[in-house]
Amino acid sequence: MKIKSKLISVLMGSIIGLGLATQSHAQANLTEIKVSYQPALYWALPFYVATEKNWWAELGLKPTFSTFPAGVPQIAASASKSWDVGGTGSVPAVLGYVRFGIKTIGITNDESAGNALLATAKTADAFAKNPQSIKGQTIVLTANSTGDYAVQSCLKKYGIAKSDVTIKNMGQAEIISAMSSGNADLGGLWAPNIYTLEEKAGAKVICSGKDGGAFVPGALIVRGDYAKENPQNVAKFLAIYIRAWSWMNANKPQAIAMMKKFYEQGGVSISEASMRKEFDTRPTYDLASQLRIMDQAKGTSEADGWFNAIAAFMQSTGALTSVPPAKDYVTDEFMKMVNADKKLRDFAANTK
Repeated sequence: MKIKSKLISVLMGSIIGLGLATQSHAQANLTEIKVSYQPALYWALPFYVATEKNWWAELGLKPTFSTFPAGVPQIAASASKSWDVGGTGSVPAVLGYVRFGIKTIGITNDESAGNALLATAKTADAFAKNPQSIKGQTIVLTANSTGDYAVQSCLKKYGIAKSDVTIKNMGQAEIISAMSSGNADLGGLWAPNIYTLEEKAGAKVICSGKDGGAFVPGALIVRGDYAKENPQNVAKFLAIYIRAWSWMNANKPQAIAMMKKFYEQGGVSISEASMRKEFDTRPTYDLASQLRIMDQAKGTSEADGWFNAIAAFMQSTGALTSVPPAKDYVTDEFMKMVNADKKLRDFAANTK
């Protein structure tokens, strides 16, 4: 009996060892892909979900992540090839093409309602009733960002020129601090920072990008050289990202629970009501929608129009000397690769 028991133990040990070796070999065969994003943001949640669900490995990828407080430093980091793909705001995406040849390969979400001009609790009602009183005021915002784009669209709506106000450049955390302490009355923020300021300091949205008539898309991006050398990895990256939205939209309670953890990791704590507001006010796109809005068959796609408008805004601020045609850097090539590959297409549509 002892011999039999010992033999079973040896066999079990061999099986377990073989299993661990196989798993180790599988992990070793994964291809690294360097992913950049900004933490605790709605459009970045798919990266967290995909990691928790181990979907990267299912397509043979092993992500390493780098995070940035805003788009401008994120884009600048591409020069050192510290990341391959990622997500960012549409304003830095345009800047990224002009400076570093970065391509926009998809849309993260419609964040027109998630970028806005806010006022403190004491001043909000007065500014809302009389927007012309914003003239002569100081607005704190993050320059060359989607928040900046939204604020400028709101000023334009009110007939207020940029020269009619004083713009002060600050990071989002600094803006929250300045407005919470009463050192600034008006600020340009993006979600979830909007909700943080509303909940912690009673601030109110005066005008969102959507109110100002600006369409603000988020961008999925890739370094130009990486895209040429690793097109299949780029397509896999897109399939994983879209699958995350497919799952989240079909499993919203679980998605919100994961959002809470993801936001807290990034130092953001907001109510469940605000988290639900993220889902309710910021549409996302499945594969069919991505292909439709990026289709350049007629010369200019719907997405081209959005990015051309953003580039024109950037030229008006002096960030760009000219407006690059969006069709030169917004491409549906990799979305088409996903659609043409049955495995990737089915993967992207999977809600389980």
